[in-house]
Amino acid sequence: MKKYFTARRIANIAILAALSFVLYIINIPLVFAFPSFLKLNLSDIPALIGGFSMGPLAGALIVIIKILIKLPASDTMFVGEFSDLVNGLAFVLISSFFYKYHRTKKGAVISLLLGTVTSIFTATLCNLLIMIPLYLKVMGFTLDQIAGLCPPAFNVTADNFYMYYTFGAVIPFNLLRCLVASGVTFILYKSLTRLINRIEGDTQTSQKAVTKVCDCSAQNEGEKVDGDNAEDKKE
Repeated sequence: MKKYFTARRIANIAILAALSFVLYIINIPLVFAFPSFLKLNLSDIPALIGGFSMGPLAGALIVIIKILIKLPASDTMFVGEFSDLVNGLAFVLISSFFYKYHRTKKGAVISLLLGTVTSIFTATLCNLLIMIPLYLKVMGFTLDQIAGLCPPAFNVTADNFYMYYTFGAVIPFNLLRCLVASGVTFILYKSLTRLINRIEGDTQTSQKAVTKVCDCSAQNEGEKVDGDNAEDKKE
C-alpha cells in the first residue's frame, strides 16, 4: 500500500479530483428532455482516466473526493450527492477494474460498456428504491411536485410518474451520461495515461537512484569500517 501511494501518485489523484470537482459543478440542464433535477456533467471523465492509468482505487478516490468537496454546498440535503457517488463508483470501478486486466483498445471499449451497463442498472435501482423515497421524506416533496419538475411535453402525473421516470428519464439520461464520458475518455485516455505513467516512472527512477546511492554509501562506509578494524588488529 505504501508503494502504491507515492508522492507523485497522490499528487496525480489530487489534480484529477480537483478537475473532476470543477466539471461536477458545471451542470448542463436538459429540461426539454429530462426532469430539471437531472443535469448532465462531465465529472466522470477524470475519474475514468485516473482509474485507467492508476487502477480502480485511484478512480474510486477521485469520485469520493469530488463528492466530499461538494457536500458543504449541497442544495439537496446530500440526496443528490449520494446518488452521484453510487452511480459514479459503479461506472468507474467496473470500467477501470476490467481494463486493469485487459489493457488494449478492445479491452477499453468493453470495460466502458460494462461500466455503462452497471451504472445504468445501479442508477435505476438507486433512484426508485432510495432517491425518490428520500426526496419525498427528507425534502418533503410530494409525488405531484416531483412530477411537476418533468418536461411538460410528457404530461407526467403522480399516476404515471414511475413509469416515465424509469424508462423516460433515468435509463436514457444515464445512458447519455455514460456514453459521453466513455467517448471522451476513449479519445483522451491513451495520451494522458502515457503522460501520467511517464511522470510516475521518472519519480520511481529517481527514487531508485537515491536508494542505490544510499546503498552504495552504506556499503562503502561498511568497507571502510572493516578496513579500519583490520588495521587495528594488525597493530
